[in-house]
Amino acid sequence: MDWLQVFVLSVVQGVTEFLPVSSSAHLILVPVFFDWPDQGLYFDVALHVGSLIAVLLYFRDEIGAMIRGFVRSITTRTLDADGKLAWAIVLGTIPVGLAGLLLKDVVSSYARSPHWIAWGVIIFGLLLGWADWKFRGERTERDMTWKDVAIIGCAQALALFPGTSRSGITLTAALMVGMSREAAARFSFLLSIPVIVLAGGLEAIEIVRQPQAIDWMPVLGGVVISGVTAYACIHYFLAFIRRMGVQVFVAYRIVLGIVLLSMF
Repeated sequence: MDWLQVFVLSVVQGVTEFLPVSSSAHLILVPVFFDWPDQGLYFDVALHVGSLIAVLLYFRDEIGAMIRGFVRSITTRTLDADGKLAWAIVLGTIPVGLAGLLLKDVVSSYARSPHWIAWGVIIFGLLLGWADWKFRGERTERDMTWKDVAIIGCAQALALFPGTSRSGITLTAALMVGMSREAAARFSFLLSIPVIVLAGGLEAIEIVRQPQAIDWMPVLGGVVISGVTAYACIHYFLAFIRRMGVQVFVAYRIVLGIVLLSMF
């Protein structure tokens, strides 16, 4: 890869990982549009590491409190708000983890074409807009019931299909159970931590199984650029969604889907 490709893909990953527009779809489509060679698994892992570092740094205080609450829930068997939120993230990750193990080959074989991505972008974009308009409430992530966690966790499993958007489908489900926009976004960001770890871990296993020469400079550049971009995206998205909502992203998804259908 040349440095233009490194920069563009890193920025695309950093921005789209946490916006409800499907990062996997954009990472598949950008090389297609520019006729670039496939960036390879090791670079995908690097971009995920950058996004992971960004979300860990941004929510470091909340994560520290959740870890302490999680430990207290085990050692003293008392479940406070921080411990409950930690368990919600753990339990909410189980469906996507199981689905990833069962459907990985199917998704990689049949769901990565621009045509399927286009329909996923449109359909799940419309669903996000409907959830924001019809069901949005004022509950926070600390007001969730275990049923809410199960609904959001199962919805997250749909993100295995490119075009769905992990953040988009979790935002949709959180809004449908009556959470506010900002609370839905915060929980979606926190829920991304184990998912990014799992996805990056599976890709790392593939790299170990199929060792290849690695040019470390693009890898390190991808980590830094995607991390900085993702951190800024989290900060400004939370402020944006609080004031403006998600409809602009719905409109973007519809336009993107129509363009893809017309091209492919």
